[in-house]
Amino acid sequence: MAEQSRRDADRQSRLDQPRDRRRGWRPRTDFDTERFGRFAESFARFMGTATFLAGMTVFIIVWLVWNVVGPEKAQWDPYPFIFLTLILSLQASYAAPLILLAQNRQEARDRVQQQQDRDADAQSHADMEFLAREVASLRLGLGEVATRDFLRSELRGLVEALDPSDDAERRDKPKKDKRSTSD
Repeated sequence: MAEQSRRDADRQSRLDQPRDRRRGWRPRTDFDTERFGRFAESFARFMGTATFLAGMTVFIIVWLVWNVVGPEKAQWDPYPFIFLTLILSLQASYAAPLILLAQNRQEARDRVQQQQDRDADAQSHADMEFLAREVASLRLGLGEVATRDFLRSELRGLVEALDPSDDAERRDKPKKDKRSTSD
């Protein structure tokens, strides 16, 4: 215990070691980045609407008219529109990073969506290859299946091979039409 406190004291007094940053005052940095990101996206979405453009246009027209036509004592921009320029510059300086943040978040979502699409395409491709192999194996299997005509011809050949005398009688007899038999 004493050894630990001596090392801590030694570390504090040494000039060749960086200071322990945990001891000093720091601003709080544990804010919710998702919440801020959602705010940036909604702000960027609002800035791209006709409502925002119309409101900004009305604001600038009122500012210009009041400072050109209004009574000189009531004008709040005594210089030739320097305050208006300052306000528009401040608005742009805050809007640009928020819009970039919203674009970065959208890009990250697009990247995830593209990866999911690639995975789904790869799975579909693998499924199609599997099904094509299955169809090919079925075709090969069907090629090996004996058909009814093949079996009949084989059976006739076997019957002829077993009884050659019946074969001569059968050749001499006229063939009867099975449809017109009346017994």
